[in-house]
Amino acid sequence: MAAEQSTAIVLRTIEFSETSLIVTLLTREFGRISAIAKGARRPKGPFEGALDLLAVCRVVVLRKSSDSLDLLTEAKLHRRFRGGERSLERVYGGYHIAEMLRLLTDDHDPHPDVYDLTIRVLQQIDGIGEVASSLAFFDAQILRMLGHAPGTDQCTDCGNVVATSTRIAFSLSSGGIVCNKCRGRQRQTVSVRQTVIEEIKRLQFADAKFPISVPADLYGELRAILNRYIQTVVGIAPRMQPFLPSVTRTESNA
Repeated sequence: MAAEQSTAIVLRTIEFSETSLIVTLLTREFGRISAIAKGARRPKGPFEGALDLLAVCRVVVLRKSSDSLDLLTEAKLHRRFRGGERSLERVYGGYHIAEMLRLLTDDHDPHPDVYDLTIRVLQQIDGIGEVASSLAFFDAQILRMLGHAPGTDQCTDCGNVVATSTRIAFSLSSGGIVCNKCRGRQRQTVSVRQTVIEEIKRLQFADAKFPISVPADLYGELRAILNRYIQTVVGIAPRMQPFLPSVTRTESNA
């Protein structure tokens, strides 16, 4: 087994023994991996405190060809996540990002664009970026990058153009907007303002020029539809969703 290097974001750590951890990492080169870090729990272990949640590290991994865990042999800290020093909202935002990455990505399936997106959004959450808007942007972008983007241009059932209206039917089961003709065939349909659909589309294809800002009058409905759509995609209700911001906030009252 040859040692391989990559930059990585720590998504989860689980105690494995008195001295070791099992770590889940999002790496830029190899995608999501799970590895055992022997000695990581020792006070003066080989990882020098680099394996904190959401820390960005340079790691050395011995990758296994079988289904067994990879072996993490080295991790050098590049940047620690310090959102907790600013607000609980930022901590929960970071936790949400980690959970989304664990739920939506597959082992050993690299997506450098997802890694780069995560780094950019974490910098906003860890700094002075507006948390609610940054998380909405992250969710819309990662869904698109991983092939789960909700349809916003045409009926996701018949493919026809959806007539312009104040409110549009959004089908969770078919994965996007539906026309009035197809609406009755859908099992899970919600009525969404057209302006919210347009905002979701804007977030999906925004070029990540921060700061990202979601209009306050759209955010609540947008967050609600994203949450329900994500639940449909992953098949469960993510644990962090109830803790996400309910409103957008400026830095002065964050």
